[in-house]
Amino acid sequence: MRARRAHPGMNQIGLAAERIGRKSGAKKLPPIQVLRQRWREIAGEQLYKYCRPERLSGGKAGRVLTLKVLPQAAPMVQHQSETLRQRVSVSAGGDITAIKIVQGQLQSSDVKPLRRKTRPLTPKERQELEGHAARIQDEKLRAAIVALGTAMLTTEDDEPEATPPTKPGGELPF
Repeated sequence: MRARRAHPGMNQIGLAAERIGRKSGAKKLPPIQVLRQRWREIAGEQLYKYCRPERLSGGKAGRVLTLKVLPQAAPMVQHQSETLRQRVSVSAGGDITAIKIVQGQLQSSDVKPLRRKTRPLTPKERQELEGHAARIQDEKLRAAIVALGTAMLTTEDDEPEATPPTKPGGELPF
């Protein structure tokens, strides 16, 4: 008993669609270039902050993607490597068999600097801060509290949540 095709002309349509798809812009680039361009959407916002695709290598058994990962985030990326491998495999051609993690600093300009901008502490703020800390009798603890208060008051950030909270009278909360 032989079965007949349900749609006899579909094979030729599939071949034609594949030929047209091969000529598109994304397919002309090497797979690593495609991954680098689309890395934010492939990895997701959380992983994008901490890792970048570096190299795609391999042979008959499949390809290996090498990721450069911030050392602090390596365990998180390792934990999500199977999900990431599946996403990358779909984007890069389907035969990514493993992900190799290399720890190091990211060279991309999208990475935010670790240090924030600071401004000088005004004399009024310094006097108010030291006045509140004057009640602390331990000198080391007082110095640490003043240093913490100085760091909190002088840090400038783009986000409005970074400003120190104040009491209704405008004084500091401590």
